Amino acid sequence: MNCFWKSIKRNALWLFALLIMDIFSALLLWLTDVQAFWTLLILILLWSFMFFVVVLAYVNIKEKKKQKIFQTFISDPDVVNEEKLLQVVSQQEREQIQLLALVLRDNRLRLCNLSEELRDYEEYVESWVHEAKTPLALLTMIMDNRADELPFEIQTKLDYVCNQLQEDITQMLYYARLKSSTKDYRFEELDLQSLLKDVLADYEPLLEEKHFVIKNEVKEEQVFTDRRGLQFMLGQIISNVIKYSTDNPMLTTSTQHTTREIILSITDNGSGVKSYDLPYIFQKGFTGDSANNRNKATGMGLYLTKKMADDLNLKLDVQSEYNSFFKISIRFPI
Repeated sequence: MNCFWKSIKRNALWLFALLIMDIFSALLLWLTDVQAFWTLLILILLWSFMFFVVVLAYVNIKEKKKQKIFQTFISDPDVVNEEKLLQVVSQQEREQIQLLALVLRDNRLRLCNLSEELRDYEEYVESWVHEAKTPLALLTMIMDNRADELPFEIQTKLDYVCNQLQEDITQMLYYARLKSSTKDYRFEELDLQSLLKDVLADYEPLLEEKHFVIKNEVKEEQVFTDRRGLQFMLGQIISNVIKYSTDNPMLTTSTQHTTREIILSITDNGSGVKSYDLPYIFQKGFTGDSANNRNKATGMGLYLTKKMADDLNLKLDVQSEYNSFFKISIRFPI
C-alpha cells in the first residue's frame, strides 16, 4: 500500500493532467446539452481512473524490475550487468549509467589492489615477527644456560630487555591481526586462575625489577573465550601496570561471580589517570598528560586491549584516582 501511494505521488502530475482533460470533456458535453450528460461524465471519470491505475501498475512493474537490475549492477558492476541495465533505462539515463559503471569498476579494481597489499603487509608482519622471535629465543636460552657466568645485575637487566622486546613484538603482531579481515580465534572453556598465573609468570622479571607486591585473589573460574586473545589482553594490562608504577608498587587481582557474568579485576596503586583523561584511555595513541612516566608511552596498549575485547565480546570497565590507583575490570558473559 505504501508503494502504491508513493507511485501516485511520483505520477501526480499525470493524474492532474487527466483530471484537467476530464473537466474539459465534461465542459464540452455540458455545452452541447447532451441529455445523458451525468451518465457520460461518470463513465469518463471511471475510464480515466481505470486507465490511470492500469498505467500506474505497468510503470510500477517496470520500476521494480529496473530497481532489481540496478541493485545487481551496483553489487557487481561488470559489463554483462551494465548491458542489462542499459536495456531498461531511458536514452537520457544511458550516459550516466555508463559513466557510473566506469567509476564503480575503477573503484573495485583499486579495492582489490588494496586488499592484496593488505594481505601482503599482514604476511610480512607475521613473517617478521616469527623471524625476530628466533634470535630472541636464542638469547633467552643462552641466558638460562649461562646464568651463573653473568653478574646478577646484568642478568636482571637483560631479562628486562628480553621481556620488553617480547612484549613489543607481540603487540605488533596482534595489531596486524586485529586489522586483518580474517580472524583465527578458538573459543573454549578456560581456567581463569591458571591462565592468569601463566601471564604473571611471563612478566615476572619485570615485576621483580620494580619490586612489585602481588596479591592474586583469583578463584577457580571457568570462562569461555579465546586463550591467546585473553592472554594478550592480560599482558597489555599488566604491562601498563608496570609502566605507570610508583614507589612500593602493588598489584591485586580478584574475581566476582554474578548470575550473568564473571568479572576479573586488576588493580594497582600506581600513578592512575586524571578524571578528565579517563574517557579517552582506549583511544589509539592517547597518553594523557605529559607526566614523566608517560613520556615514552605509545598509547597503543589499552587501545589494542579494547579492540581485542570487542572481538571477543568482552566488556571493559575502568576506575581510577590520580596518584592513588587504577582498576580495570574484564566482564565475561556466562
